Amino acid sequence: MAARGWRAAAATAAIAAAGPGGGGPGRGPGAGPARGPAPEPAAPATAALYVHWPYCRKRCSYCNFNKYVVPAVDEAAVRACLVREARTLLRLSQVQSVTSVFFGGGTPSLASPHTIAAVLEAVAGAAHLPASAEVTLEANPSSAATPRLAGFRAAGINRLSVGVQSLDDAELRLLGREHTAAEARGTVEVARGLFPGRTSIDLLFGLPGQSWGAWARGLEAALGLCDDHVSLYQLTLERGTALAAQVWGGALPAPPPDLLADMYQRARAVLTAAGFQQYEVSNFARKGALSTHNLSYWRAEQYVGVGPGAHGRFVPRGEGGRSREARVQTLEPDAWMREVQSRGHGTRRRVVLSPLEQLEEVLALGLRTDEGVTHERWGHFSPHLSLEAVFGVPGEAKALQQQGWLVLDGGGLRCTWEGLALLDSLLPDLLCQLQRRWALPAAPAHPGRGAVPDCGGGAPRRSRTGDGAGGEAVGHAGVVSSGE
Repeated sequence: MAARGWRAAAATAAIAAAGPGGGGPGRGPGAGPARGPAPEPAAPATAALYVHWPYCRKRCSYCNFNKYVVPAVDEAAVRACLVREARTLLRLSQVQSVTSVFFGGGTPSLASPHTIAAVLEAVAGAAHLPASAEVTLEANPSSAATPRLAGFRAAGINRLSVGVQSLDDAELRLLGREHTAAEARGTVEVARGLFPGRTSIDLLFGLPGQSWGAWARGLEAALGLCDDHVSLYQLTLERGTALAAQVWGGALPAPPPDLLADMYQRARAVLTAAGFQQYEVSNFARKGALSTHNLSYWRAEQYVGVGPGAHGRFVPRGEGGRSREARVQTLEPDAWMREVQSRGHGTRRRVVLSPLEQLEEVLALGLRTDEGVTHERWGHFSPHLSLEAVFGVPGEAKALQQQGWLVLDGGGLRCTWEGLALLDSLLPDLLCQLQRRWALPAAPAHPGRGAVPDCGGGAPRRSRTGDGAGGEAVGHAGVVSSGE
């Protein structure tokens, strides 16, 4: 479909989808298997696309994402580079259809609607972008006035992720956020009018000094405000951030682990009672409003990362590649732009993933979801070594099933409700079992990189619900962020 034709069709599709429940999950074909580096059979012709806008007006006290605060942004130059890199990488990947687009950051709501439209036009010109494709923009309440949000909708955005983080002004000041609780409420209300059924909010818990009661009150307030999607993140203290320095220096109290676990379980119970499905460790949806784009990561589908620091996972068939690569774009925006202007893209690092490494990602990401790792998806990556052959034999997985934390049945391998909260503790043992089974003579001869670690036991601990599990596929530019 021609680029301009896509915008007109997308607007029609958005009108047709308006109302509660717009924006259900999409199921693209799973990425192909591999002996590495051998070709992937039945090459995926589809991919999700992530676009990173790296600029912010200020750096929040807890944030260590790839973002930059600069006096002025040459938006025309950044826009031209985003457009060129999107075209280049789509050509290199030979992707025929883009299943979803996600503009993250940074603060992508600081970009103009013109920039968003230009990128989407380029994508639609380089590959098929269905009119019904999910197109998400992360928005900061302080840069999301009504005319601006309307402009984004006209540019082709049909889903908004609002970085509310808290509805308490004292907590927002602690986090270094620009907006107030009132501004957050106003932004969500406007967004729900413009993107009905497709407005998500992000919330943080586990703040220094936050009590269980304060979290419970904030959660109830959020339930009265939200649409049909909520992303819930446990605050992680990151080295180099102002908030971490305050806590580690003793100026602020760190929340006890038991309190964090109680906060998470309380949120799960409250959201479930309100009709939400916990479809991933950190994500809750009702009326079918699951995030198509984020599901593509957790289902280990192909995705292309555009912009400074963006990550990608795809087969570069346009360069003669035959195996999936992990790609990272140059972090610093000015250096990234020079590279794009010079050679069409700013890919700084690319690594061919071994078959074992691909299976490790399938396992670590898939178990974050309520559907888990299906037999079909596992088979795409491992046609000769089934889930049953790896995890249906005596070992760690059997023990976890007996303890009620894991299920292996006709649907595949997945965590129970109780096990999902302990995923960080379950994964090391499961990865060890996979690595040991892979190294057996009956398994494919390519063992992947590194030695098989010793699978030590230990008491389970609660899973981090924020960005963290799953290696590069969570918590980096280009994948799942806690939003602006």
